[in-house]
Amino acid sequence: MSHYRAVVFDCDSTLSALEGIDALAGDVRDEVRALTEAAMAGEIPLEEVYGRRLELIRPSRADVEALTARYIDALVDDAAGVIDALRARDVAVRIISGGLLPAVAGLAEHLGVPADAVAAVPVRFDDDGAYAGFEAAAPARAGGKAEVIRAWRAEGLRGPVMFVGDGATDLEAAGDVDLFVAFAGVVERPEVTAAAPVVVRSRSLAP
Repeated sequence: MSHYRAVVFDCDSTLSALEGIDALAGDVRDEVRALTEAAMAGEIPLEEVYGRRLELIRPSRADVEALTARYIDALVDDAAGVIDALRARDVAVRIISGGLLPAVAGLAEHLGVPADAVAAVPVRFDDDGAYAGFEAAAPARAGGKAEVIRAWRAEGLRGPVMFVGDGATDLEAAGDVDLFVAFAGVVERPEVTAAAPVVVRSRSLAP
């Protein structure tokens, strides 16, 4: 690990065992989960399902804020310890997620990762806290995570860079990092693990 200068983590089903959008879905959980799985398996471009899922769910500000605690409760074994160990060795830690920014940023804060080291999807609310749409930020579209990593590297993120994630949208970034690690400790997606040079199947990020 000593030669990696940065490690980038996905959030859902990687740092946390939770799939945040699915956790917000309530009565439309089955429909939303099917869309999520199709996107993570690379069967449907993420941008085609992102807005459809949020329109089905229409999460309130309170719902999204409460999601932070649910992410924390579902942290993968050793996630906090691994991040602490990396940062103690002056390895930059960043998080890229197709999840909603307020909740992902809350988890990042809990883990000691600063807000400017997080890329996720901003969501809008009206004055009463009701859902009012989302911003089509890079992580909400196919190829978006790779786009974020390229931007970070252009802005000075030191390499070599490792990226750890579970889904097809994570695998898309493999060509823009020095090592892609497929994390299958929560859910194994065969199309991702088959293409990854390194696979971790334990329910722990320590390996």
